[in-house]
Amino acid sequence: MDPSVDDGLHANSLTNILRTLGSRKADGSQRALVLNVLLLGDKQSGRSSVGNALIGGNEFQTGVSTATQSQLLSHNFPKFFRRQGAETDLVLRVMDTPPLKARPPSLQTFCLEGVHVLVVVARVDRPCSAHVQKLAANLLGPDWRQHTLIVFTHADYLKEAGLSQSDYLNQTADWMRVLSKEVRGGVCFLDNRSDWPIILGQPLRDQLLRLSAANHHRALRVRTDAEGDL
Repeated sequence: MDPSVDDGLHANSLTNILRTLGSRKADGSQRALVLNVLLLGDKQSGRSSVGNALIGGNEFQTGVSTATQSQLLSHNFPKFFRRQGAETDLVLRVMDTPPLKARPPSLQTFCLEGVHVLVVVARVDRPCSAHVQKLAANLLGPDWRQHTLIVFTHADYLKEAGLSQSDYLNQTADWMRVLSKEVRGGVCFLDNRSDWPIILGQPLRDQLLRLSAANHHRALRVRTDAEGDL
């Protein structure tokens, strides 16, 4: 196994990531499915924490200091599922880009192969900007909802408030309530406990894989004429 795929890599190693993953070929004994995942959400929404849950580690830097930094990490999950009767690795390439900023060159490079899954991240205790819908449509076109799942972070606040997940969705902003029903990948709730990447990362990866499979692992190309910034 190529260690440069297995280890977490940051955006400054983007060229090496692309070269490594692009040269990896399936053979009779080992196959790999590579999925590009883009995180989209407001500042301090928990995007980096969701990225850590997806890759099963703590390589994504969290905190205010990363507000202007793009981060790209890749991780290989050996024999994650069976595809066409063969054991298949799942390679997740997850990119977190600061919101409401000019589109960085790293995003253009990352998206050469398109985006398989868009993850919209929102906190349960803070309203999410409805502008996220315009950003997603400008980047990925009108079919973006078919490749999207919503992750609500800090779900432990719901327990403290005595609210169920369905109660929360019924009380959230109208646009978010509608969007949660429109996105093909559905919704997922994650709390902010220190051990949540280990405990909840697997179900999130399973949900992401099901969504991509429903789209036949087709990627959406980033629109070059997009107006609006991540």
